[in-house]
Amino acid sequence: LAGGIILGVALWLRHDSQTTNILYLQLGEKQAPNTFYVGIYILIAVGAVMMFVGFLGCYGAIQESQCLLGTFFTCLVILFACEVAAGIWGFVNKDQIAKDVKQFYDQALQQALMGESDANNAKAVVKTFHETLDCCGSDIITGTFTPVWREDLCPKNPVKNLIANANCHKKIDELFSGKLYLIGIAAVVVAVIMIFEMILSMVLCCGIRNSSVY
Repeated sequence: LAGGIILGVALWLRHDSQTTNILYLQLGEKQAPNTFYVGIYILIAVGAVMMFVGFLGCYGAIQESQCLLGTFFTCLVILFACEVAAGIWGFVNKDQIAKDVKQFYDQALQQALMGESDANNAKAVVKTFHETLDCCGSDIITGTFTPVWREDLCPKNPVKNLIANANCHKKIDELFSGKLYLIGIAAVVVAVIMIFEMILSMVLCCGIRNSSVY
């Protein structure tokens, strides 16, 4: 059940409309940075394997098989190591992920504003950011004045933008910090469950060994 929950959360994060709309964008030959998905793929793999390993542990306990329970324990140790690695990766790359996406957005915004080559593609990329995150501009100055003279990029009410001042850098930070926060919670929950299961499997193995002796 825990593996199924983790798998469901990971698949939801993987196919969330906001992140997929942004991370599938392509500016010329440059793809939007998608290192965010590394942690998601680890969670998907761990959730799927947990479901299988959980079945293995239940079957081993029913059959009172030390071999199956030992395999169950070994798999849990490996999965626990993967969870720790995913947690460390998320902590280390927390700020870098948002930074890479902001740089990608800034590059597209610059091309769109300056009318550089492939400007139509850049406009499409920028508009996707703006519509998905309900934002405009990369900082306070750009976010305030871009809608006034470039309504093709920020088609919202200019007065609303002046008041709200919802720049895209802030929205990108909020988006990925929230998603990484969920990944961190999922990793901690799984780690706690795994520690409990490892202790339980060791107790069962000892009980089976003692019963076989007597």
